Amino acid sequence: MQSSTSRRTTLRTSKLHDKVVVITGASSGIGRAIARAAGANGARVALLARGEAGLCAVAHEVEALSGESLVLPVDVADASAVDRAAEEVVAQWGGIDVWVNNAIVTVYSPISRMTPEEYRRVIEVDYLGTVHGTLAALRHMRTCDAGTIVQIGSALGYRSSPFQSAYCASKAAVRGFTDSLRSELAHERSQIKVTMLQLPGPQTPRTVTPHSESEVIADAVLYAVEHRSEELWVGWSTIEAIIGQFLVPRMPDRYVSEAPATLPAPSPPRPGAALLMMARRLLEVWAPQRALR
Repeated sequence: MQSSTSRRTTLRTSKLHDKVVVITGASSGIGRAIARAAGANGARVALLARGEAGLCAVAHEVEALSGESLVLPVDVADASAVDRAAEEVVAQWGGIDVWVNNAIVTVYSPISRMTPEEYRRVIEVDYLGTVHGTLAALRHMRTCDAGTIVQIGSALGYRSSPFQSAYCASKAAVRGFTDSLRSELAHERSQIKVTMLQLPGPQTPRTVTPHSESEVIADAVLYAVEHRSEELWVGWSTIEAIIGQFLVPRMPDRYVSEAPATLPAPSPPRPGAALLMMARRLLEVWAPQRALR
């Protein structure tokens, strides 16, 4: 069996070598994959999440891949805690070159069963957590008028889906916030860049993002940082959802209205399904820049 540090080759970019990269939601899934990819490119990686044990495990992986790591347990819903984490990064390494806002939580439920507390928590993490991270990054990037902020978005920020109302609302809010920020930075003639990746929407809580898919997303983050892209659409399902929303916005509503009004159970695995998924993800393209702007 291959070790966790010897799997698929990571996209290589000289622009991350010795750069300081801050990643929220870094203890697992996509955040972990981004941290590994940055470490493999020689970056100094600050790892932010609530779970210290998970962060320490990722830190060991980053260092095994030739990167440096800094573990900072933090809840991104706490603006002061995020500011303190940013200060620790700057004190340790002198600045922040890239900040990736990746932390999310979601509640998979019909609106009729959601509670105000559940909406509040999702919005505090998914939307306000992104705002807190962005503001913390900007405070330090403005001193040298340089840096890149990466927002991990979702196709569901364009086209909402049933049973994920809080998550969809948060991602739509992140998109609006990011567009406003990008416009303001352009008006200021700032050299700080903001890029947003739109990913396929999360599935049910009983499923997880496959490792191979997380690595493809991590490569897309590196690509966006290197090429200073405004926005990337990752995966054919993302492209279909966003373009479909522009061209035939009512069709998804009609489709959903004819579907069973219950929480869908995960489909049983089919022989070769994992291999087919990996092959498809590895062959997918990243739509270069948002074509409909």
